[in-house]
Amino acid sequence: MNHFDMIIIGAGLSGIGAACHLQLKHHNKSYRIIESRERMGGTWDLFRYPGIRSDSDMHTLGYNFKPWLNPKAIADGPAIRDYIKESAAEYGVDKHIQYQRKVVAACWDSATAKWTLTLENTAVADKQLESEPETLTCNFIYSCTGYYRYDRGYTPDFPGVDQFKGQVVHPQLWPEGLDYSGKRIVVIGSGATAITLVPSLAETAGHVTMLQRSPTYVLSRPDVDATSMKFRRWFSEQFAYDLTRWKNVTMTALLFQASRRYPNYVKKLIRKVVHAWMGDDFDIDTHFNPSYNPWDQRLCLVPNGDLFRSLRKGTSSIVTDHIESFTEKGIQLKSGELLEADIVVTATGLEMLLLGGMQLKVDGVETKVSDSLTYKGMMFSGIPNLALAAGYTNASWTLKCDLTSSYVCRLLTYMDRHHYQYCVANNDPSVKRLQFLDLASGYVDRAMDQFPKQGDKSPWKLHQNYLLDILNLRVGSVRDKAMGFYRAD
Repeated sequence: MNHFDMIIIGAGLSGIGAACHLQLKHHNKSYRIIESRERMGGTWDLFRYPGIRSDSDMHTLGYNFKPWLNPKAIADGPAIRDYIKESAAEYGVDKHIQYQRKVVAACWDSATAKWTLTLENTAVADKQLESEPETLTCNFIYSCTGYYRYDRGYTPDFPGVDQFKGQVVHPQLWPEGLDYSGKRIVVIGSGATAITLVPSLAETAGHVTMLQRSPTYVLSRPDVDATSMKFRRWFSEQFAYDLTRWKNVTMTALLFQASRRYPNYVKKLIRKVVHAWMGDDFDIDTHFNPSYNPWDQRLCLVPNGDLFRSLRKGTSSIVTDHIESFTEKGIQLKSGELLEADIVVTATGLEMLLLGGMQLKVDGVETKVSDSLTYKGMMFSGIPNLALAAGYTNASWTLKCDLTSSYVCRLLTYMDRHHYQYCVANNDPSVKRLQFLDLASGYVDRAMDQFPKQGDKSPWKLHQNYLLDILNLRVGSVRDKAMGFYRAD
């Protein structure tokens, strides 16, 4: 069979969650999950660098329907990958996955109310062989590809990098079996990946230097949630999980709101935490005092202060400077200092890519999501029966994806009940267009021209607020002035 009620693109955390929601609420609908790689897991299978872990607690990064039972709330990559696999097997969605296929194009036909998808065989593409493209049709597309490229990360054009006699590695493409024991390592970057890598590499490396252009806000928290463990002794697994989830949602929301309203107070609070770990002798002003306010970029989390412990132990260090050029021996800094290295790790960010790079046509007309407004942060004006799973930038990714999946299911229920075959958000010219994401991160700035715009009012505004989204996506009506419902000709 080549026709399905729904095609879910991506078998990562979002895609498996979406399929589970569909299985729970629309078990009679046919669907297929298209995955470009050979395994499920998405980010948590692709990234294999040392120390890979979540930067959100698993009580909020986990699914709302499947409690996270591992004692560690800040979990490593393999544990998260196992959780995704368990969820897929438990709800039977693993039987619906087609691996090593990439959706390269999708064409909508209003006359039949169907999408026609063109699939590329990635297994064949890897071998540089020719193969006939595959096609299938569906009524609804749910893109769960995230918004970064899987085949490569972002690396700046460093002057003189070809002169370097050592090895240059990007975390996204970490070489299997890389031996770094006793080696001098420089990690370029100060984001979540860098601060994860440094203490992990430092356990066996000769020395690890984190080289940053500018500091990042770093907070420490225990990797075990003590309150959650108490809840589990007192209540059922699901109820304890729900209570912990709401506790953590509330704490994160309070920190975010405090950062926006009282940035100087939050700055002092974070500085106090860093000082408690590092003491008076450490130069906090140089290495942990960003020029921007908290939550202008994501805060970085270190479990049990592992980065601070490594710095205090002397197995790692921080250098805040700019790169002049690479040399044979390492990296020449603009200050004149030479950082000698055997291995340089470029933890320099991601390349963003929406919808996995899929090309769209609506009724024969090429369509770009960058020309559209995002509806409720999950659909696009002028594009029928297409939803996007995109998580929060100020909270756990899955919180928003769970709500989006729930809303998609409600939307399908409404259309089935009223015998509609497709829906499309109609553009509102009175809405002021704003950037899709309001983070100041480099990877965001580099790619926002590829993304849709959000509006200055609902339903076009991207709230980044879990409570508001519950009202809009889980409780609010699926019918409003912006969303039109139609039947095929």
